Amino acid sequence: MAVTHLKGEEVKLTGNEVNVSDVAPIVKIVGQDLSEIEVGGEKGCAQVVVTVPSLDTPVCAAEARKFNEEATKLEDVEVIVVSMDLPFAMGRFCTTEGIESLKVGSDFRSKELSKAYGVLIEDGVLAGIAARAVFVIDASGVITYKEICNEITEEPNYEAALEAAKDATNTSCCGTCQ
Repeated sequence: MAVTHLKGEEVKLTGNEVNVSDVAPIVKIVGQDLSEIEVGGEKGCAQVVVTVPSLDTPVCAAEARKFNEEATKLEDVEVIVVSMDLPFAMGRFCTTEGIESLKVGSDFRSKELSKAYGVLIEDGVLAGIAARAVFVIDASGVITYKEICNEITEEPNYEAALEAAKDATNTSCCGTCQ
């Protein structure tokens, strides 16, 4: 069980901790149009899976905007931002913020992704939502980069995550990523 911080206070994370070189669990989340989105596993392209507490916070919104901007520069990479927000709220956020280069998904129904990747906050005022984290998964479905932000209110190391995403594309692409 990992530990992270919310404004200096420790919070415990629960779920199955995954690490670099593990096969990324395949899970389903809910898209902003209520469709099912599959995350993890072998997709034939690299995936950047970004978990955030809620898009309705300044830090999470800034993070989504940054990954949206950077996603346009990545080839053969699918970027997915996952929160516990309702799909309708995610849709409003994407429309308002002009988010078009990445996917957004919600883990609100079963918290399947948060549990499978070990980022579900177990206690404290944010119990039941996802911690801020970034996972890069290569085309064969192996986790090549992991960052769980030590302080939930701080943004991740974009440079390291994006470099890992570029490195994860060193495989042939099947053309299924957007």
